[in-house]
Amino acid sequence: MKGSSSGTGAPKKAKRRAAAGDSGSSNVFSMFEQSQIQEYKEAFTIIDQNRDGIISKDDLRDVLASMGQLNVKNEELEAMIKEASGPINFTVFLTMFGEKLKGADPEDVILSSFKVLDPEGTGTIKKEFLQELLTTQCDRFTPEEIKNMWAAFPPDVAGNVDYKNICYVITHGEEKEE
Repeated sequence: MKGSSSGTGAPKKAKRRAAAGDSGSSNVFSMFEQSQIQEYKEAFTIIDQNRDGIISKDDLRDVLASMGQLNVKNEELEAMIKEASGPINFTVFLTMFGEKLKGADPEDVILSSFKVLDPEGTGTIKKEFLQELLTTQCDRFTPEEIKNMWAAFPPDVAGNVDYKNICYVITHGEEKEE
């Protein structure tokens, strides 16, 4: 875009309408663009497995199990829930993300998202697992988008995808030289 300043990260117009109905709380909705709020809402809905408007320990256990993480310790789930000051409704969920992302580099944010899917810290994710997530959750990838993804980021012979490279390309716009 011609004439746009880069590096500030400030949205051109703050979406304050969403915050207007938020009676006196911390105005967290003004921190995000409307499209980002919608994406977080979709993520919240996926995690809130029992659809009661609150993310509970059972919701976390269920969503992690659906992603193949079957043996998550109770203490780990409790630690996640305790990061919030109370019940995790959508506003609290958004606030938690706002606090975590404040001043964060976009590459670090994306990398952290992938690391959730890589508990062993290998730096890779199984192709089948990533493809299933991309085609069944939120803004689902089309077969053409999946084909383009694997053309741009081919898995290794064992079927692992280097997500650090994906993060680099997303944030820097070109492939990293190995």
